Amino acid sequence: MDKLLKIEWLKVKNYAAFKLLIIFFSLGVVLVNYAVYAINKNIIAKAGGGKMLALFNPYDFNNTWQSTSYATGFLLILPAMLIIILITNEYTFRTSRQNVIDGWSRSEFITVKIVIAFLIAAYSTVLVILTATGFGLLSGSDFSLNQFSHVAFFFLKALTYNMFAVLVAVLVRKTGFAIGVYFIYLGAENFVSQMLDVAGMKWKAYNGTDMGSMGDYLPMNAADGMLTFPDNPLKSFTRNILPTDYFWLVITLAIAYLILFIWWSRKKYVQADL
Repeated sequence: MDKLLKIEWLKVKNYAAFKLLIIFFSLGVVLVNYAVYAINKNIIAKAGGGKMLALFNPYDFNNTWQSTSYATGFLLILPAMLIIILITNEYTFRTSRQNVIDGWSRSEFITVKIVIAFLIAAYSTVLVILTATGFGLLSGSDFSLNQFSHVAFFFLKALTYNMFAVLVAVLVRKTGFAIGVYFIYLGAENFVSQMLDVAGMKWKAYNGTDMGSMGDYLPMNAADGMLTFPDNPLKSFTRNILPTDYFWLVITLAIAYLILFIWWSRKKYVQADL
């Protein structure tokens, strides 16, 4: 595997799109979280919205791991796009076929792509840890690992987004079409998710039936549902009307979907014509 990863590194180390997307994502993690930090400090905390709201700080060490993981989750489409580009380029330039001709097995080829998706998710998680630590120190609060489990949930979400990108790239093969399919699916699933959540609220209000946040039972929304913004006074106002979050059901579904994406990607690549 080390040899295969070295070959992959030779393919991408001078690739402009690889460098740009990694730089944009890395800077984006800091900037997005700084925007949330600045809005809370300079607007919400000074808006006179009540003492409890004014005292809430999403980036003190009681909340920073959760807040940073949640905010960074919105940027995971960038590394997913990178993975789609890297894999579809293998089809465009016939390097996937050439690698197999040169002695790679199909299983080795798709496995190294999955490992790369894993490594990019790990890099994203390291960025979250560093950023959360920085803002926690900036807040002046005492160091704490409270809610650090959300960093692990972020890693699962990042890996899910990346593995879905691998699957779409293997199924579609064309860069532009694959990116389009990826975004169209995310948009369509979010629309269906909103409809399911509205239905869940109506069932709870009129029938007393609490089906949970049903939108989070869909593949990508299950990954999203693992991460939420820290509890605050504004969230408590809406808790009574919203369906219950059955967290362990959501995380179980998220892991099951992740396994499905990996299995389907491997199966498709191993059996398909090159």
